[in-house]
Amino acid sequence: MTMPDTKHDSKHDPRHERLAALRKNVIRFIGVPLLACTIALGMARTSWVESLENLYYDYWHIISGVRYTPQYAAFVSMDDETLVALKDDPLAFWAPHFGRAMDVLTKVGVKAVGLDFIYQVSAESWLKKLKLPDSEISRNYDSPLRAALASGNKILITHLVEMNDGSLELLLPPEDQRYLLPGGINDLGIANLFPDDDKYVRKFYPVMDPDPAKPGVGFATQLALRGAGQDPSKSEWEIAGVKLSRDLEKRWIGYAGPSGTIPTISMNALLQPDALTNPKVLALKGKVVVLAANNAGSSDRHFTPYSRGAQADQMAGGEIHANIIETILSGRYPKVPPEWMQGAYVFVILLLATLAFLRMQPERGALVGVLFALNAPIPAFLAFRYDWVLPVAMPQVGLAAAFLLTVILRLTGEERERASLKKMFDSYVSPEVVDMLLSGGRKLNLGGETVNVTLMFSDIRNFTTISEKLEAREVVEMLNEYFSRVTVPILDQGGNVNKYIGDAVMAVFGSPVHYPDHARRALIASVEMVRIADEFRGWMEARFPDRGLPPFAIGIGVHSGDAVMGNIGSIRRREFTAIGDTVNAASRLEGVTKEMECPLVASAQTVNAAGIGIRTGKHQTVQVKGRAEPIEVYEVLGLDTNLDTGRNNGTMPHA
Repeated sequence: MTMPDTKHDSKHDPRHERLAALRKNVIRFIGVPLLACTIALGMARTSWVESLENLYYDYWHIISGVRYTPQYAAFVSMDDETLVALKDDPLAFWAPHFGRAMDVLTKVGVKAVGLDFIYQVSAESWLKKLKLPDSEISRNYDSPLRAALASGNKILITHLVEMNDGSLELLLPPEDQRYLLPGGINDLGIANLFPDDDKYVRKFYPVMDPDPAKPGVGFATQLALRGAGQDPSKSEWEIAGVKLSRDLEKRWIGYAGPSGTIPTISMNALLQPDALTNPKVLALKGKVVVLAANNAGSSDRHFTPYSRGAQADQMAGGEIHANIIETILSGRYPKVPPEWMQGAYVFVILLLATLAFLRMQPERGALVGVLFALNAPIPAFLAFRYDWVLPVAMPQVGLAAAFLLTVILRLTGEERERASLKKMFDSYVSPEVVDMLLSGGRKLNLGGETVNVTLMFSDIRNFTTISEKLEAREVVEMLNEYFSRVTVPILDQGGNVNKYIGDAVMAVFGSPVHYPDHARRALIASVEMVRIADEFRGWMEARFPDRGLPPFAIGIGVHSGDAVMGNIGSIRRREFTAIGDTVNAASRLEGVTKEMECPLVASAQTVNAAGIGIRTGKHQTVQVKGRAEPIEVYEVLGLDTNLDTGRNNGTMPHA
């Protein structure tokens, strides 16, 4: 007993095909965004994507303006007003002025003062170096500053400088000043600011040297620790719910706003006799104060996220330190989601975009991709209002990658399938129908499906007699000329020239591309074929005179109903065709034309489905071979095409 070919059966099992299609869709709809997301994550580490992300980040600041009202930090500015007031004293000899300003701040109740100015040598030491006669001034010139430093909660800066050989050296205040600091190295803070590659200061190091035996804590961090009442000698601290430790870790600066947002007062106001009654001075109570240069000649100015646009300006280093203090004490650090969360966020965007890319033509898909890319900044800006930093350039790169991957997928996978379908149908239907079939949303089911169609069969009357009186090559010439002519109206009406059977033509209307008026289209094409056959009679008489050929004529039978459409045949050779009772009936009706002595007949199903304007002649009910039920048949004389509102004869339907 011969066993069936189970392998072949399973291959064409509809369930197997559905599973294969499902697996293919999963690979496309999940694999594409996943791969595009991986590409985007990798590209996010490149300098140009980082630069673009920074650009978006900066403009979120500019659009937001003042982000929140500072509560913890203030800035005492060594501004032009102060320089004018103290113009008679070289800056190197301002120690007494700094001391008096610090004394006023202490009396109004500030929590800590940081002097963002470093002396290489004290004025008293320099005077001694000159070996001038001893005097009260040379001994006590710096006494106001010494007293201020000794009272505590004063932070002096240190500075990391790069030597010619690339090594780093820590520039320290004068020893006689360091000696007065109650906290020793814990009253020192490194004041370096570390801009990104584009020279914009967006982040800071809370600690720059983890070694607790060295003055490695940042200047702003030291001040923030005083403001929070924390012990600077510890290895870690928790401020505003955020843990800081002696690790080399960069953090984002939560800028409160552009220059001037931090409460600012001129140093000259602190040196006035009425300083302790000045409301602006009294408003500094409870704050952490940075005293730093901010005058026209100062070089301590830096680019910040607010330093873009027509009216952008640099920010004084002291105000940047004040923003860092505000960030630490408020806990308002801009928060960047972990990489896995960023990846998930980008993946969701790419998944939605890929669904559109794969369902649309490339032109529309590209437009959708642009819309996604243009809208990507919106959620990022909204998140920024709550101190979250979402990527923008990364999903935009991912969108470009996803679109390109879908195009490649079409070219490598779907385009092969499209080429196969085009090859299958290109010779049988019009180019417009082929394009509609390939671009339609409904995928052609080659495995077989029942559809409502109209079948048309036609053949040449007395073809045997004609072929006997012509040579073989003349028969081929005649058929090619005839088929070339009668195929035109079929294709014009969106019909599928399914096959040529000797002298016969089998055409299907309504498949593979479906349209509701397939019956009317079939009759329009058939009437035109009858007219073409009449014209072709003249061609035959002119081409083959004196051959004794019978007058050229054709018969056409048309019937509408359900038929099974599918890719039918053997493993080696298949064709997309129709089978079923509707096909058999249409074929038999072509023979009825001889009995009714007319060139074109159609079943009542076709005539009724074709709508109004059908001109009919003879009418009878016939019993066709192979069918139990009789068929009501009409001779079709013509139809009024002016009643075809909404379309012209050659207009293609929607797939």
